[in-house]
Amino acid sequence: MHAWPASEVPALPGQGRDLRIHDTATGGLVTLQPGPVARIYVCGITPYDATHMGHAATYNAFDLVQRVWLDTKRQVHYVQNVTDVDDPLLERAERDGVDWVALAEKETSLFREDMTALRMLPPQHYIGAVEAIPGIVPLVERLRDLGAAYELEGDIYFSVESDPHFGSVSHLDAAAMRLLSAERGGDPDRPGKKNPVDPMLWMAAREGEPSWDGASLGPGRPGWHIECVAIALDHLGMGFDVQGGGSDLAFPHHEMGASHAQVLTGEFPMAKAYVHAGMVALHGEKMSKSKGNLVFVSQVRRDGVDPAAIRLALLAHHYRADWEWTDQVLQDAVDRLDRWRAAVSRPDGPCADALVEEIRDALSNDLDAPTALAAVDRWAARQTSEGGQDTGAPGLVTRAVDALLGVAL
Repeated sequence: MHAWPASEVPALPGQGRDLRIHDTATGGLVTLQPGPVARIYVCGITPYDATHMGHAATYNAFDLVQRVWLDTKRQVHYVQNVTDVDDPLLERAERDGVDWVALAEKETSLFREDMTALRMLPPQHYIGAVEAIPGIVPLVERLRDLGAAYELEGDIYFSVESDPHFGSVSHLDAAAMRLLSAERGGDPDRPGKKNPVDPMLWMAAREGEPSWDGASLGPGRPGWHIECVAIALDHLGMGFDVQGGGSDLAFPHHEMGASHAQVLTGEFPMAKAYVHAGMVALHGEKMSKSKGNLVFVSQVRRDGVDPAAIRLALLAHHYRADWEWTDQVLQDAVDRLDRWRAAVSRPDGPCADALVEEIRDALSNDLDAPTALAAVDRWAARQTSEGGQDTGAPGLVTRAVDALLGVAL
């Protein structure tokens, strides 16, 4: 599976700061100091509907992580998956009377278009669950051989109690885990499981559903969590720098994935930091495909909104905050983009060296994009009210906003 084209990231004078970011596992800020190549895995979409603003906000957050790292002169090894076979995808295809493969390809293509328009940096490895199956099967077999997996009516489950570190990502109690498992794709009420929250590793073939050769597991398809583990271990290895996704992935997805990997390798932790973006709401409820309360990136683009304004609307909120999409949020972003473009269109302006450092400081402090935007606002206001004699300032601001915030002026 191929990703989307990369936009060029301008080089800036000086060098950025190491990133301090909130780690869900420790509950506080940690300073990440990757080696020459920073490693990040971000969980991708299940492609049964178009990219909505909740998706865009999440990928924007981890795009900022990459930009901060690139500004420290590091390389970035970014991996993202596509869950191109899963119950929601199959259910949507059946509802709409379309082929599930065609639906997945269509929505994945639209996702690429949206990411390109929003100037999100692409992953070096963009891997579909289906193409990862040959690597998933041996991992499930190994978990079974280690005594960490068991069979139930042909399905293979992971025993969470096989990992002494289980619970170290989300720190939830058993009742909360059981509740969220039921809400987020698990089956805690299935009789015969050793623990209600044990997740499925391999689903035995069901009549009328796609299945693949599972070797000693029998025909079937993989569970959700082992998919990401196989891809991450294959392309990044253990102890990579950031595991990222929306806050609704902390449990069960990232908790289970960490346990799978830790039992498989005997190493801890899977990731040095578990970083989670907040949820975006519409009309008072989290945007959700199941609820249908969605604002699609592609529709807003078709309405004639500049993708740079969409990106500014996302950046106006701290990545960990839960917030609500409104017409006013978008209008504020459109107005801000107009002000910034007017400011950098002049032949000279106030010195911008300090502004670059303000943006760097803000982003290195837990990706504080709203503070970075406010700094650019102040420079643009000075440009309007005072002007300046620095002929290089408008160009430097343009490059800094592009390189660090991903916004093309």
